[in-house]
Amino acid sequence: MSLLKVTQTLFEGFGVTCQLFILTLAFSLPLGLLIAFGSMSKWKPFKRLNKYESKLIRIIANLRPISLIFRVIVWVIRGTPLMLQLCAIFYVPGIVFDVQLFGGANGRFTAALVAFVINYACYFSEIYRGGIEGIPRGQYEAAQVLGMTAGETFFTVILMQVVKRILAPISNEVITLVKDTSLARVIAVAEIFYINDMSFLNRGLIWPMFYIAVFFLVFVGVLTLFFGWCEKKLDYYKV
Repeated sequence: MSLLKVTQTLFEGFGVTCQLFILTLAFSLPLGLLIAFGSMSKWKPFKRLNKYESKLIRIIANLRPISLIFRVIVWVIRGTPLMLQLCAIFYVPGIVFDVQLFGGANGRFTAALVAFVINYACYFSEIYRGGIEGIPRGQYEAAQVLGMTAGETFFTVILMQVVKRILAPISNEVITLVKDTSLARVIAVAEIFYINDMSFLNRGLIWPMFYIAVFFLVFVGVLTLFFGWCEKKLDYYKV
């Protein structure tokens, strides 16, 4: 089989790979920020119980339920394999509730997208949380002295410093996402590896599988250049 024919066939699967990558980033980056804010929530609905001497009551008084819920979710998602999450989202509704939520090719893609978004949002949330909590407390106090509101402080003083701090770990996760898209094949999403299996590997052709590396190397190379450019643009933010 000619190189041109193989390239054309693999490009079809690579298009699905790119769609999954782009949509995952589009949804998981803002969702991760929301999860980070939830994890950092300081709301204590039982804080009035602090006046009691009992150790158990004091524990309940200092309980932050919103933060606890989000941290447990992040713990579960980060502690289980993405492949298992893909299978759970695709198969569990049908097994437990006898409802087929993700039928057909579009349904399989949607199931993969949901799994990827949830997984990467949880990872991004921890990166966001680390960046926000790493800003010195004195900067918040200085902004308060200047009469700035919490929103003005975050968007004017804190945000770009956080972006500077988290850019490197975010870029690592984004590049990992490029390669993780291949896991979508476990639920028969027609990404590049699945297309290769159906079109070439089943016929005994091995070399197209290694040719796929060219697609990923070029993609990751472009992303590496992009993030390098972003880091240079943010050099004037000294943290």
